[in-house]
Amino acid sequence: MNTPRQVLIYDTTLRDGIQRHGISCTFEDKIKILNRLAQLGIPFIEGGWPGANAVDTRLFDYLKTKPLLNTQVVAFGSTRRSHQKPSEDLTLQNLLNANTQWLTIFGKSWDLHVTDALKVSLGENLAMIQDSIEFLRANGRRVIYDAEHWFDGYQANPDYALKTLEAAVLGGADWIVLCDTNGGTLPKTVEAIVDKVRTWLQINHTDLIDPPQIGIHTHNDSGSAVTSSLFAVEAGARMVHGTINGYGERCGNADLCSVIPNLQLKMDYDCLSSEQLKTLAETSRFVSEIVNLAADDHAPYVGRSAFAHKGGIHISAVERNPKTYEHIEPSAVGNARHIVVSSSSGASTVLSKAKSYGITLRKNDPATRNIINRVKELEDQGYQFEAAEASFELLLRTELNLHQPLFQLRGFEVNYNVIQSDVQCNIGARAMIKAAVKGQEVLEVAECMGPVSALDKALHKALVRFFPAVETFYLTDYKVRILNSEAGTAAKVRVLVESSNGKQRWTTIGVSVNILEASYQAVAAGIEYGLYQAAKSRSAKTSTEKLPA
Repeated sequence: MNTPRQVLIYDTTLRDGIQRHGISCTFEDKIKILNRLAQLGIPFIEGGWPGANAVDTRLFDYLKTKPLLNTQVVAFGSTRRSHQKPSEDLTLQNLLNANTQWLTIFGKSWDLHVTDALKVSLGENLAMIQDSIEFLRANGRRVIYDAEHWFDGYQANPDYALKTLEAAVLGGADWIVLCDTNGGTLPKTVEAIVDKVRTWLQINHTDLIDPPQIGIHTHNDSGSAVTSSLFAVEAGARMVHGTINGYGERCGNADLCSVIPNLQLKMDYDCLSSEQLKTLAETSRFVSEIVNLAADDHAPYVGRSAFAHKGGIHISAVERNPKTYEHIEPSAVGNARHIVVSSSSGASTVLSKAKSYGITLRKNDPATRNIINRVKELEDQGYQFEAAEASFELLLRTELNLHQPLFQLRGFEVNYNVIQSDVQCNIGARAMIKAAVKGQEVLEVAECMGPVSALDKALHKALVRFFPAVETFYLTDYKVRILNSEAGTAAKVRVLVESSNGKQRWTTIGVSVNILEASYQAVAAGIEYGLYQAAKSRSAKTSTEKLPA
């Protein structure tokens, strides 16, 4: 039994979350996410629907030999089919074969769905709920019952909706989770109905030694899934279902990256330990990386811009007292303050940014004014450092003679060929890079389907023998923006490239009237920054190893 101020988090990223359009997870992807969620400290993780597809079935088979500790992996399914014995129902058998202690099954709460979707009688639906749960409990399992379309069903026919919950209670459900499946119920209505269910349970089931507790499962079709979840907790729910980054079908599910810190930091409920909460931002980015979606930089709490400050007045105030413009300490969720550099930057911005890089500058230092002037000069040319902070750090260190480029471009050439035949059209690009690296002249050629990828590949080939860390670098995002479209084909372009080494991400910029030149600038700067960070990491590790015991 959880304590009065404890809210149990139930993550359904691996089932509900991957139903988002554009997401597809392999078995290996699911295992990686599952392990990361367990490290975060999520007590209930829904692994999927065993028997529904090969990946989910394989996942539960894998967990039989390699179970996770300190978390419950839950198998998901439905109540039995109509007019069928539970012992003969394939879905229920697959749930038992998953061999998990906890199972979640959903049933119909809305009479409209019973008669129009299931096409069974209202009485048969009640029997399907009750004897499915009874069967699973008789086989030693604990059951979470998802009351599908609960809020729509209750508002349409409250008497029948409550009868479906009665069936779940009589069947022996441990949890009754009220689902806003269509995502259209607003928070105050959710709160009122959850409170009515809590009262109904207290009045009608005082005889139960361990009555079921209430959970909440909301979708975001009206943009209020997080708020509805919080209101439901205030009304008595003690389990919250959701997904990392709010992934899910249509408009998504309640975003646990907002739900958890709101409950814990704002409402004084216990969800995770403070140390686990500090890994929330990292978990958010990890999951977005695995499902191959760009992270939302403006997501509350975990987004890179969640604690970003651009205005000079804001920056000065935050430097004196962070509470002036930050609602929590960023490190509480594993995030960090982010000082944005732009053409409107003043000395306070540059000083604060330098400080975040471990560089001490004084306001009256000529170097500070030189850097500000250099930023404004480059932004006049089309650069925009607020979106490319890795490029700004390189600029800052170069201007202060704290960094020397590790390689110099001697030239590059890109050929793009289209060979048309009667059968197919073959398109390919070949890039040649000539560079000076550690006193040596290097020439490399690479081929890819696209010219930028060929250029990137050739540069990697030229550098990897000198800098093995380059092998771990890869591009995660590539954006092109035309800056002066009125110039037609002679327009200047800005290229933003996001790079990663699997653990960190950084963004660099290039600007030119030649898209390949701009791309090279951004790609090369990304490699330069990655190598700088790798060297810094090695230096820090060496220093630590040399410390006396």
